[in-house]
Amino acid sequence: MESNRRDICILVACKRTVICELYSQALNRHSGFRVVAQALSLADVLREVQRTEIDVALISSAIEEGPFTALSALQQMRTIRPAVKSVLLFDRDESHLVIPAFRAGARGVFCVGKDEFKNLCRCVDRVHAGQVWANSAQLCQLLDSLSHQPVMRLTSRDGHPLLTKREEDVVGLVREGLTNREIARELHLSEHTVRNNLFRIFDKLGVSTRVELALLAVNNANQGAAVESGESIRPEKAGEPRSEFLAQVV
Repeated sequence: MESNRRDICILVACKRTVICELYSQALNRHSGFRVVAQALSLADVLREVQRTEIDVALISSAIEEGPFTALSALQQMRTIRPAVKSVLLFDRDESHLVIPAFRAGARGVFCVGKDEFKNLCRCVDRVHAGQVWANSAQLCQLLDSLSHQPVMRLTSRDGHPLLTKREEDVVGLVREGLTNREIARELHLSEHTVRNNLFRIFDKLGVSTRVELALLAVNNANQGAAVESGESIRPEKAGEPRSEFLAQVV
């Protein structure tokens, strides 16, 4: 039986034309993928995002003037076309860019110099589905950055809860990796109501993305569990098998 699923439309942004072509040829050979645009600069990226139907944008950290340009591209894309999901590509291990990439709006990070191309295809597919792509070492890095912040404060200074019971339920389901549709079904709400709840939660907790909310919730739960059990939390080691952190994008 033939699938009605349309191709995932991809933008490839790299510093050199030949690299863009190599990525495009390889991705186009993958069933269900179609590279619809290439970009060599920040201006190219923004122009293509505005005029072309793009589902996933692959942005090299080396584009144009380097990481700052790539991060700017992520931020501006999120403003212009928030529906476009982006992945920051590293040519080598650039762990210092992982946290800034997610804060700028990336839905995944991928090191092309260390990982196999088939995993890049999986990354594109998962990010397009609304999940977040990060390996175990990168996830540990994200969680570690949050461990230096206060545990998510769920009450005001006078002791009143910041979140309603319904909002707490939504946060719990976000932490479990449920999509907006799944949360709506679980709580017997419309997707529109779930989305509105999420934006109110963002405002109350001082986060700006679904990724930050999910990570804060995970970190909050982990620290709470450690206090209750008296045990320390042992994160995955960098050498352990890949662990994909899944969180539906708002």
